[in-house]
Amino acid sequence: MSAAEPAEEPAKEPAEEPAVPSGVDDLRRAIEEVLLGGGRIWTRGDVAERSGVGSERTVQIWRALGFPMVDDDARVFTDADVDALCAGERLIEAGLITEESETMMARALGHHLSRLAEWQVHTLWTWMNRDSGAPSGGEELMDHAAALLMEMELLQRHVWRRHLAAYTGQVLGKAEEDVLVGRGEGPPASGGEPTAAAAGRPVPPGDGADVRDRAVGFTDMVGYTRMTRGLDSAELAGVLDRFESLTGDVVAEGRGRVVKTIGDEVLFVCESASAAADIALELTARVEAEQALPQVRTGLAHGAVLGRFGDVYGAAVNVAARLTAVARPDTVLVNTAFAGELAGMAAYELKVLRPVSVRGYSRLRPVLLRPVRRVGRPPRRGGRNG
Repeated sequence: MSAAEPAEEPAKEPAEEPAVPSGVDDLRRAIEEVLLGGGRIWTRGDVAERSGVGSERTVQIWRALGFPMVDDDARVFTDADVDALCAGERLIEAGLITEESETMMARALGHHLSRLAEWQVHTLWTWMNRDSGAPSGGEELMDHAAALLMEMELLQRHVWRRHLAAYTGQVLGKAEEDVLVGRGEGPPASGGEPTAAAAGRPVPPGDGADVRDRAVGFTDMVGYTRMTRGLDSAELAGVLDRFESLTGDVVAEGRGRVVKTIGDEVLFVCESASAAADIALELTARVEAEQALPQVRTGLAHGAVLGRFGDVYGAAVNVAARLTAVARPDTVLVNTAFAGELAGMAAYELKVLRPVSVRGYSRLRPVLLRPVRRVGRPPRRGGRNG
């Protein structure tokens, strides 16, 4: 071999795949069997045959739940998957839902429960990997983790049932009002017509939708983007936790419902404009007293709102969002329909402002909402800004 020829390098050994930590596969299988009611033994065709649900619909429901497609011959389904499909068929046969609304229901369940599951698994995994007295032995760890998952499920089921009871009470109360309105014994609570059930008309199978007049509110933190640039992850999590805790408490105390939080913003709904007004004003006052939180602003609107699988839609929702975007820090803006609902109420002061041009509305007229100050009572501003 000449000096000009490079020396041959010894052949490299192929890189080894990182080994799966001992016991992880066993732990995964054990937890799956506890959660899924058994092992993964059925293919997609098996599930369709055993449940009596067509193959195409099983695929549609699986996707709606948020799970990826699997090969036809892959054994990834359990007896519990079959039971769930059969339960859906029984709800359809009973007339409670339709095939179309079953898919929408699956999508809503998948969306909300996937977020909850992600947090729960993260919490469990953090516990397993920190020195906090968690069992170190494989079999003992599996048993303990499975037991904790069952405790989580018990808590989750209890909270779900409590909310079912609460919303059932609200629906029955509204139905009683509608019956009285149908008899001419009282005015509609929200200016709407009696429901089909109260008027004796047939009610179609549930599609998860509900349209009625409601108050909608958006509250967001002012200067959130600028503030986050100077925070590390732990500090940011602390701010978000405090904001969500405070807004959740105030909305619950005011008998409203938090629809969702979107980063620095919370969306809530109430059955009456006065309840939403009280919540917005209380939020502003409490946040002013919080040194750790930036100022907030709120937009409120009243009108027909479509409630669908826990979310809300409609012009009132859009208007509330637009009002929030043009509101100044520590202020609450409402639309004229909302202001009309508060007309004559001594607790509120309303000031009509000049029309503004926002996306989708060329002349949106905001109304500034403030609490009426009682004689001798200091302004509601906190100590942060003097």
